[in-house]
Amino acid sequence: MAELTRRKTLALIGGGTLLAAGGVAADLVTPPTQALKPWAQAGRYADPRMRALSWAILAPNPHNRQPWLVDLREADRVTLYVDTDRLLPHTDPFSRQIVIGLGCFLETLQIAAAADGWRTELDVFPRGADDAALDRRPVAVITFEEGGKGDADFAMIPHRRTQKEPYDLTREVPVAELAGVVGAARHGSRADGTVAAAELPALRRLSEEALRIELETPRTYRESVDLFRIGRKEVNANPDGIDFSGPMFQALARLGLFSREVALEGDSMAFQAGYDAVMENARTAMGYVWLCTQGNGRVDQIAAGRDWMRVHLAATRAGVALQPLSQALQEYPEMAGLYGAAHERLAKPGETVQMWARLGYSPKVPQSPRWPLEAKIMHG
Repeated sequence: MAELTRRKTLALIGGGTLLAAGGVAADLVTPPTQALKPWAQAGRYADPRMRALSWAILAPNPHNRQPWLVDLREADRVTLYVDTDRLLPHTDPFSRQIVIGLGCFLETLQIAAAADGWRTELDVFPRGADDAALDRRPVAVITFEEGGKGDADFAMIPHRRTQKEPYDLTREVPVAELAGVVGAARHGSRADGTVAAAELPALRRLSEEALRIELETPRTYRESVDLFRIGRKEVNANPDGIDFSGPMFQALARLGLFSREVALEGDSMAFQAGYDAVMENARTAMGYVWLCTQGNGRVDQIAAGRDWMRVHLAATRAGVALQPLSQALQEYPEMAGLYGAAHERLAKPGETVQMWARLGYSPKVPQSPRWPLEAKIMHG
């Protein structure tokens, strides 16, 4: 298997050897339609809380774990909890990134509610929180009242994507576009960024090295591989984790060249092709944006997530591609050196870097799979 190069495999697929089989071509290019239905369903509910939540579940979150659960049993309220079965203990040992994702969820909910004529009040961690580990205490209580005044960012929610493709090295990101993106933060985070050509090489190297550590540390790499969803059927059955449902991945899986087991083989084509792809992405950054907070408690992390959602929607409006680079900000021992280097470069004294992302221009990418809203409602 390792002897078959990526180029030969792609030539085999592109040359029609696999696609010639009756009915196979259509099967390979059929998207995971069931997993994408929540995008079409957004806003199509009678209950205003459900309408807002149907947009909130489209928010970005680490490894697409979708760690939210909601209780609707109190009138005019939503109580948000974290699904503790959806944490990332190896790459996110203190669940800081998970909480940021919950902040993105809350901000999206508020934007959608306002656009629908509802004002929402947030009570974040009303029963307190453990900064070292998440538990089953509520993350937030959201109260709905009439009187929302609309929100211009709402129109961007269905168009937002995390763009993980190589960016166009011939197109610079204008300083004015960067300013608009970092200027979108409004909940207390310090947003900053750069598109200066002289600064890009060092930042690219930092992100590459962090990716290398994550991929070469067995337990952190295994955490990602365990969340691979390979092919349309797997994605439809479990519409979370890391989506590999495109035609090339379906074809490789049919040939036995791509599976979770194969991906764990360090000398396999699947591992090397994936390694090369993520490194290529890192090398095409045409700018960077980051968010820092003075504190690093749960409330700070929620605020960072809310600000990140605004930053991402501003990038969407500007037509600028964005992909978070969480690796160098992760708090496990093997990453400690690069964690320090990232903070030395990006943070002011006493700050925590909560988010860091590359910017550029890339082709459009598909929507990410999502669990339906009904799967996230608590009933007991």
